[in-house]
Amino acid sequence: MARVLLFSLIGYFCGSILFAKVFSKIFQKSDVLERSKDHNPGAANAFQYGGFWCGTCTLCGDLLKGALPVYLSTCSMTVSEMGWKFALVLAAPVVGHIFPIFNRLQGGKGIAVTFGVLLGLFPYLLPFCLFAGFFIFFSVIFRISPHFYRTIFAYIGTLFSLVLLKAEIGVCIGFLMIAFAVCFRLHLSKEVREKMKVRFAWIR
Repeated sequence: MARVLLFSLIGYFCGSILFAKVFSKIFQKSDVLERSKDHNPGAANAFQYGGFWCGTCTLCGDLLKGALPVYLSTCSMTVSEMGWKFALVLAAPVVGHIFPIFNRLQGGKGIAVTFGVLLGLFPYLLPFCLFAGFFIFFSVIFRISPHFYRTIFAYIGTLFSLVLLKAEIGVCIGFLMIAFAVCFRLHLSKEVREKMKVRFAWIR
């Protein structure tokens, strides 16, 4: 249990580093968050308002801070050995990004970091492929807009798929915690929400 708590703390503190703020200062784009509508310190705003390099570095940082603590924990102990307690390790970087101790608990939405923690399960990439697949499906084929609703459906679809495919209990519980944290953060967002629209790719 001590190792689980250690990697959970490492994950939380890594998650609390908001790379959108870090790289906006490095690339002298200090108005990135102020110019954005939702003031979200994430990769999307870093790309849109900070430019290609600011966005790319932010995205890489957000992926890495999610992947590294999870991957290191699985090098120390297997997911099966940690059991349900692995959920804490998996969720910690995302919770840290959403409620960062270094920014008065005012963080981002946690989507890129979710991809990161799932990449950290390498070579077990089924959760990552499911999550990416649902985002692509709801973006390209069964198009749900705006992004707020698309995100929620992608998390719900991934969670149910992990349960149906009998993924490790720690992965299932951890992703449930992540989904709850992200949906709660989306609910708190100041972004103006449009009415949900659904459109099939083959219908114009």
